[in-house]
Amino acid sequence: MNDDFSRTGAAPVPVLRLGDILLVTLQGDLHDGTAEQLQQDIVEAIARSRVTGVVIDISGVEIVDSFLGRVLAEIGANARLLAAQTVVAGMRPAVAITMVELGLTLPGLRTALSTEAALELLGRPDAAAPRAPRQEPR
Repeated sequence: MNDDFSRTGAAPVPVLRLGDILLVTLQGDLHDGTAEQLQQDIVEAIARSRVTGVVIDISGVEIVDSFLGRVLAEIGANARLLAAQTVVAGMRPAVAITMVELGLTLPGLRTALSTEAALELLGRPDAAAPRAPRQEPR
């Protein structure tokens, strides 16, 4: 049995490396223990891999409460101290409205509408460039 699963009550969130950028995709709501473990995993991955950017895709998250908002802000602050930028991507309009109503802010974090736009903000235009249409064989 995975120790992370038993400790937090949920499966750990994968932190993927794409060149010099970490990509984290959140699916569903995070338990507090999982969010704290994710924060630690990201900081360790930045320090170990010397990445320059972190993209956190929250398009699969229905609710950002004050705890998750604080964790995201702390991830951004820790990343900045390790010379990496953090972009939160894919925030749903309802989540943004709720955050504003609750007075939650994400200081030091940049936002993007999509993961592709986040990669472009971090200087990876090749990742966000439109692909040439496939030509059908004649």
